[in-house]
Amino acid sequence: MHRPAARTLPLLALVGALVSTGAAAPPSSATTPAKVPVAAGYGGAVASVDADASAAGIAVLRSGGNAVDAAIATAAVLGVTEPYSAGIGGGGYFVHYDARSRQVRTIDGRETAPATATADLFQENGVPIPFAEGQTSGRGVGVPGTPATWKSALDSWGTRPLRQLLEPAEKLAREGFTVDATFRAQTAANEERFRDFPATSKLFLPGGALPVVGSTFKNPDLAATYAELGRKGTGALYRGPIAEDIVQAVRKPPVDPAATRKVRSGDLTTGDLRAYATKRQAPTRMSYRGLDVYSMAPSSSGGTTVGEALNILERTDLGPLSEAQYLHRFIEASRISFADRGRWVGDPAAEDVPTRELLSQRFADSRACLISPDRALTSPLAPGDPRNPVPCATTGQAAPTTYEGENTTHLTVADRWGNVVSYTLTIESTGGSAITVPGRGFLLNNELTDFSFAPAAPGVPDPNLPGPGKRPRSSMSPTIVLEHGKPVLAVGSPGGATIITTVLQTLTGHLDRGLPLVDAIAAPRASQRNQTTTELEPGLWDSPVRAELEAIGHGFRQNPEIGAATGVQRLPDGRWLAAAEKTRRGGGAAMVVHPRGNP
Repeated sequence: MHRPAARTLPLLALVGALVSTGAAAPPSSATTPAKVPVAAGYGGAVASVDADASAAGIAVLRSGGNAVDAAIATAAVLGVTEPYSAGIGGGGYFVHYDARSRQVRTIDGRETAPATATADLFQENGVPIPFAEGQTSGRGVGVPGTPATWKSALDSWGTRPLRQLLEPAEKLAREGFTVDATFRAQTAANEERFRDFPATSKLFLPGGALPVVGSTFKNPDLAATYAELGRKGTGALYRGPIAEDIVQAVRKPPVDPAATRKVRSGDLTTGDLRAYATKRQAPTRMSYRGLDVYSMAPSSSGGTTVGEALNILERTDLGPLSEAQYLHRFIEASRISFADRGRWVGDPAAEDVPTRELLSQRFADSRACLISPDRALTSPLAPGDPRNPVPCATTGQAAPTTYEGENTTHLTVADRWGNVVSYTLTIESTGGSAITVPGRGFLLNNELTDFSFAPAAPGVPDPNLPGPGKRPRSSMSPTIVLEHGKPVLAVGSPGGATIITTVLQTLTGHLDRGLPLVDAIAAPRASQRNQTTTELEPGLWDSPVRAELEAIGHGFRQNPEIGAATGVQRLPDGRWLAAAEKTRRGGGAAMVVHPRGNP
């Protein structure tokens, strides 16, 4: 959910919670702070899609909390105000830079399949079921990873108790926020699904109707769930009554008896929830223009795919190129890296994933020679072999890129000590599975639909088929960039598979093309994912650049909006800059603790 305007609501609800826990309140105001896409100053920074969420993070920083504390407070509020994008029924990836040790570490909080899942999870009689029937079902629900991610991050790097960090979100859920046009529109887009589940309809269609713009939206069940997690810890979601309610909703989806929709059950058990654990693993790391770029290793494909594309582009000075030549190389690097992702990247607990080789400059160079300055490649492009790179060669049969939902959310945080968090979290499709856990106030994810329902092409190895306890491949790409061991930039975005191209274009736009971070985020986007045509936003579709690219063989289709990035940047004078979207998805909310000077 992404709002185009400041939301009027009783900010005293948020302030009261912060004061009760000893935190400093945001600047006194009768309304939520207006959304602004860029802010600069001292003391730390937060950028998210939502002003209430960013304000909660800033309040934590102002009261002495660190970037991890602020990130979790921000994420908890997003679970209230952005319930169709993220929440405790989903999962995500958390990338953290520790200023004391100068190390980047990550938490894989991706959802997992039930222990009984097999490669044909989404097949019946040997035929894949329709995607929509997997999306709105218990079968698409994975074990949520978000609460466990919060615990893992706080246990390792946090300074505040979870109870304190959840209080602003709990109070906001209980007292409500004001509905705007975007909230109503996204509810309307899901209205047909939501009406088939009484608990979902009761919550998101109050009185049986779409929420009215200007009305107050409350979620007392979620407030109570947050309060319970605050008292008992996040383990309360993985064992006990909440876990039992989740399992009941998955195994016997609470469908309206009058509904005609075919809603399949899932096979999740309380044992699956009890067995869930986040994964602590090394980030991906590669060098680009003398900078160290860190991101998520598999089960996310974000770090390997963005990293391979950057390695492919490393040998070319992108700065002096015309816009058409820059975009040509960006598109081709994306196409090639997606071809390799599709063949090689899955959950490394179940698949042999050559992460190190995919990120080698030797492999990138062997793939970069496929790029011609005056002729576009065609898709689907066959993959290369990272373990045995042969210049300009491909290996095996090409496979198309499978579908991924485009809704998620991303937040970036930095604190006064120089710690940084880049955190992407999701429930997959807008509205997730559409199944609200009765009495608990949150939607369950449909993340297992990120698995391939069947091999992407006959006879082609597919590392992303379902399996017992397996994590589906993701495109989430939370990224932190260091120079001489210190952070200079952190970025990320929602958008399904377009996350990878959004992060890649933002990085190259800023680092190579010299755009200020907020303008690199705002620049019109292209997204090529080893498909026959490249998606273009209107700013490029309506530009003469499109004809220049078509003249060398590129084909295009229009996408009204790609991604919705946020970022933070350390300025040379020591200030932090927070940056977010200017217009996409209603614009983002960039804030700093002590604003000073123009960004």
